[in-house]
Amino acid sequence: YHALGEVQRAIDYYQQALAISREIGDRRGEGADLGNLGRAYYALGEVRRAIDYYQQALAIAREIGDRRGEGNRLGNLGRAYYALGDVERAIEYYEQALAIAREIGDRRNEGTWLGNLGLAYHDLGEVQRAIEYYQQALVIARQIGDRRNEGTRLGNLGRAYHDLGAVQRAIEHYQQALAIAREIGDRHGEGADLGNLGRAYHDLGEVQRAIEYHQQALAIFREIGYRYGEAIAAWSLGDIYREQGRYAEACQLMRIRVEYERSIAHPDAEEHARVVEEVCRKAGYRSGPA
Repeated sequence: YHALGEVQRAIDYYQQALAISREIGDRRGEGADLGNLGRAYYALGEVRRAIDYYQQALAIAREIGDRRGEGNRLGNLGRAYYALGDVERAIEYYEQALAIAREIGDRRNEGTWLGNLGLAYHDLGEVQRAIEYYQQALVIARQIGDRRNEGTRLGNLGRAYHDLGAVQRAIEHYQQALAIAREIGDRHGEGADLGNLGRAYHDLGEVQRAIEYHQQALAIFREIGYRYGEAIAAWSLGDIYREQGRYAEACQLMRIRVEYERSIAHPDAEEHARVVEEVCRKAGYRSGPA
């Protein structure tokens, strides 16, 4: 159910599984169930709750000597802190997870953590370093036939080239990534790729095309209940409406990101709130986000 996007239903099953694992004293199963609950709450945007589950799962993995589980939980914690805007802390967790993946010969997770390190360095502005990580991760994904991560890394490379000003090259990567996401039914990836295409076409001045891509991305993220993706897509679409002077629509959309960021205590929440307050004022509203 988690894979199908029915996250709340999945949580119910994970909770039942956790109760059984604890009842029968299955520590490995308990750790796996805690990790699954963490992943589910992360998917719902409840990042701090996810961290609590991941830390419990990590403690169990270390206690029973489960190196694969330990690596997975370290990587999950990296993702969670990255989502909270704590990029340096995320890098520390990813580095530990990568070391374990290489130690135990786990190629799939080696590629995953390389890609996530790329994302982290990308956020720190080290775009060329990020590209090196993305390319290593892409090679591994293709070697092991991991289509999902192949698509993800193509999308990451697209963003990197986009940031370097090579927008047409970025679009080529985004289109390849989108084709893979649709082929394998990866709705999360599809939404991300559509959003990236929206930003690229916006930068090329093809504003209507950009709006259509962002609208599609927003619809997908709402459908699968991915609050972070919804927040980013709503902001991107709202920002275009703001540029067009469509302040009322922009206000309603852009405040979604502020509400989400406040709910997870994101460090950029109040800065974004000030932007939205100005947009909402221009729309004739007395205030922005409450």
